Amino acid sequence: MAGDITPELFAHLVELAAFELPAGQAEYLRAELNKQLESIRELEAIRVGEAIPITSHGVPYLPAISSRPSADIIQPFPHPEEILAQAPESQEGYFVVPDIPHTEL
Repeated sequence: MAGDITPELFAHLVELAAFELPAGQAEYLRAELNKQLESIRELEAIRVGEAIPITSHGVPYLPAISSRPSADIIQPFPHPEEILAQAPESQEGYFVVPDIPHTEL
């Protein structure tokens, strides 16, 4: 079917994500993704009237019937050194994490 994820495209996506997948698992995941794409195509084919608003989920957000979002309240932790002490490595009040190797795309 047009728009399916081909083995070549899937292999490229796996490489971009830096995954290592056995051939059987890769084929299974590719087939599952194609099933999900087919489900999306079926949903897109359903005719919906112009009066129905587009939503990213099943329940539209309407300010008149929804609670207001709560305000963000900043509450600094009184002893950040206790948190840093749990890290394998820290430096000058920051966590030290391993470098992620980069390759040119």
